[in-house]
Amino acid sequence: MAKAADTAKLAVTNGATIAFMGDSITQIGAGPVGYVSLVIAGLKSAGLNVKAIPAGISGHKSNNMLERLQSDVIDKKPDWMTLSCGVNDVWHGANGIPLEQYRANISNIVERAQSAGIKVMILTATMIMENADNDLNKKLAPYNVFLRELAKEKNCLLADLNADMQAAIKAADPEIVGKFHVLTADGVHMAPLGDMLMARGVLRAFGMSADQLSAAEEAWKAMSFTVTGATPLTLADYMKLCDLAARQKMNAAALLNRMLQDDIQAAVAP
Repeated sequence: MAKAADTAKLAVTNGATIAFMGDSITQIGAGPVGYVSLVIAGLKSAGLNVKAIPAGISGHKSNNMLERLQSDVIDKKPDWMTLSCGVNDVWHGANGIPLEQYRANISNIVERAQSAGIKVMILTATMIMENADNDLNKKLAPYNVFLRELAKEKNCLLADLNADMQAAIKAADPEIVGKFHVLTADGVHMAPLGDMLMARGVLRAFGMSADQLSAAEEAWKAMSFTVTGATPLTLADYMKLCDLAARQKMNAAALLNRMLQDDIQAAVAP
């Protein structure tokens, strides 16, 4: 349990509620080891009992989030709102949201939340496929420039998850990057490593120290989830699997699939 002096440095207080507004990344992030759940567990490891209000809906863009802000966030009277928006605005192409309209939508969301007494943390949009140089990420870049500027203008906390993700991909084994996904399950939606990266970014933005983040990561190790075709894994076991996969120049999903196929072949062998 963290000392009162430690938790006093955090922007979140004990008993607070946090609405997590977003798209499918946030919707999935409310799962057993998703970033929403990891943030709540991380704050608990620091001695804070905080409640999440999941507000992620698959496919949603900035216009959709603006439309449901009142019912999904403001009416529930949270202390905080994290806002994760931008991937679909770009990824959906002709059905996406142009930058100027995105700027208007996001500014409106932040202003309305703040007018309702809700403190806001802005999350920069994560990558669209794990290649910073592709056309989609180049198009996404000015959206994130705007988010960083808006956070300063509106005195919001900022979790620069796009920068964190780019740094992690750059630091990854080049023999794995491009051949296998590193942080995501499909190039966009997070695998556990990506959810942990997102959660660290949010907790850091809330003011967690390096020691507090280390304690959060220790607490995460006992959390478990079920992988398709496998028994439940704790995050500690998953991290060991990731290390084993990395030594074999693949990701954990590929290694699990190979292990499953080996088990099936062994079971049906004459």
